[in-house]
Amino acid sequence: MKLISILGSTGSIGTQTLDIVNQYPDKFRVVGLAAGSNVTMLAQQVKQFKPEIVAIRDETKLSELLNAIGSMDSQPIILAGEGGICEVAAYGDSESVVTGIVGCAGLLPTISAIKAGKDIALANKETLIAGGPVVLPLVEEYGVKLLPADSEHSAIFQCLQGVPQGGLRKIILTASGGAFRDWPVEKLSSVRVEDAIKHPNWSMGRKITVDSATMMNKGLEVIEAHYLFGLDYDRIEPVIHPQSIIHSLIELQDTSVLAQLGWPDMRLPLLYALSWPDRIYTDWERLDLVKAGNLTFKEPDRQKYPCIDLAYAAGRAGGAMPAVLNAANEQAVALFLDEKIGFLDIPRLIEKVCDNFTNQNNANPCLEDILAADKWARFEVIQASGYGDDSMAENPTIPVLANSL
Repeated sequence: MKLISILGSTGSIGTQTLDIVNQYPDKFRVVGLAAGSNVTMLAQQVKQFKPEIVAIRDETKLSELLNAIGSMDSQPIILAGEGGICEVAAYGDSESVVTGIVGCAGLLPTISAIKAGKDIALANKETLIAGGPVVLPLVEEYGVKLLPADSEHSAIFQCLQGVPQGGLRKIILTASGGAFRDWPVEKLSSVRVEDAIKHPNWSMGRKITVDSATMMNKGLEVIEAHYLFGLDYDRIEPVIHPQSIIHSLIELQDTSVLAQLGWPDMRLPLLYALSWPDRIYTDWERLDLVKAGNLTFKEPDRQKYPCIDLAYAAGRAGGAMPAVLNAANEQAVALFLDEKIGFLDIPRLIEKVCDNFTNQNNANPCLEDILAADKWARFEVIQASGYGDDSMAENPTIPVLANSL
């Protein structure tokens, strides 16, 4: 039996991980749970899975959580705030930590887990995008495993099993194309929030669904793939695959191409990240290629999806620039979801902030450099949007855990 902790337990990643635990109680047991502000759901999870430690990020909800949990035969440790989240990440005998936190808020808890010797089931791409120069050396130093738990990078990881050192030639990341894949570029100026959060294939949180609509999620995944698999950016490319049956592909040195296929279901990459190198039998719906029908592909329209090129530019710049890109995107998307800016303002603000970033330590940014760049970029987006005030210089908006989105 593997002992696990889950960060972002009330979000889509967390709830699907708990579905796996519920289905395979002889293989997984929950040690720790951490969430953002959803007291009702977190309390229900605590009562069902009986973790040893629990944390809620929103400190104002601690009393409400204590009341909701009440007394239990095996009363867990109950904490609040970012420090509490980090304690859950590092706690006890947990062998693997599932990072289901949205955004850069997942970086510090992930570092805490690594330093405590926990393997990471990585569903938070921003951990590597913003913190790759810090996180990867820590993974090596502490000898932990960093296993991708999102569909695309899990597909690549699965395809690489058995591939010899140096055998990988190219990575092909598939993308659904998001909510506006069938919209003409001229129509994007009229996009509303309710349009952007309707993903055609996946059920995800609001922020990541907007990222899919801008295709920034694919740009961020390019950066993540660079850090995970060590390929140059010229050898990583996205392709739009509307059916989301092929989750990504690799090309080998002899031009052979390997792909991982399956119905759109986040439980599969999560299960593989938790069970690797083993394969666990499931009774989930098996892929029927006849039922799936045609599988089609097309090149992304860079005019329609300018965020892709912004991500490539940030990745190639290196240093703290990917952290700036990520923070600027998070803040711009938050403003869009609050209906303070338009959809096309998202890439415009990101590009402006990235162009203005000059304080780079391109060689070896430390954690403090990355956190400072993150904070600076959020403030710059707010100011550039026209919604800033002096107080935001010290307290820029920081996205919370997945359940709040």
